[in-house]
Amino acid sequence: MARIAPAEDGSRPTRLVIVDDDPMVRTGLRLMFGGLPDLEVVGEAADGAEAITAVDAHWPDVILMDVRMPRVDGVEATRRIRGRAGAPQVIMLTTFNVDAQVLEALRSGATGFLLKDTPPADLIAAVRNVAAGGSILSPQVIRTVVDFVAASGGGTRRAQAHEQLNRLTDREREVAIGLGHGWSNAEIGAALGMGVSTVKGHVSRVLAKLCMNNRSQAAVLIHDAGLV
Repeated sequence: MARIAPAEDGSRPTRLVIVDDDPMVRTGLRLMFGGLPDLEVVGEAADGAEAITAVDAHWPDVILMDVRMPRVDGVEATRRIRGRAGAPQVIMLTTFNVDAQVLEALRSGATGFLLKDTPPADLIAAVRNVAAGGSILSPQVIRTVVDFVAASGGGTRRAQAHEQLNRLTDREREVAIGLGHGWSNAEIGAALGMGVSTVKGHVSRVLAKLCMNNRSQAAVLIHDAGLV
């Protein structure tokens, strides 16, 4: 099935799939988004295997993905989904602030994560931001990720991260470090004395050279390398 294109005026609602093994959580989220003209829940799934099927059936723009589920968990489902061309963005939902599974989901291509008790207005804003190409890894969340990575050690992962970063030029590495801080393109530009369009070009090259598909993955790699 081909992805449904937006109308010429850009008015097509953002298509959303909700994935959680708790039917009450799915119902609550569906009701939350149900009355919004710019967001449309097009499918639901109770585990990661069903999530992959739902992507094939509905071609959503954004997935709200529970981390812990039976059969196929959210991390594995994210890895499989984000490995495809034209994959939807994935926001992980968790009851924990950050742990090994959340971190692995970010490495696997999730755009970010939110706690399940996130206020509805913030959750809706996050979905809209991700659909527009933004990130939900704020500097505060980045700091939490950094602290977790530091506490969990991982000398081998640090060496691997440095090996990956060796693909970058010095300027691209500086931009990548900005991503590690959770900075926007404008903030990176201000720090490095570049225009936003120039930063955008550098970010695209950074992601291409690192074989990554979003800023969150690059941010986690920078933390793995111990550069932030």
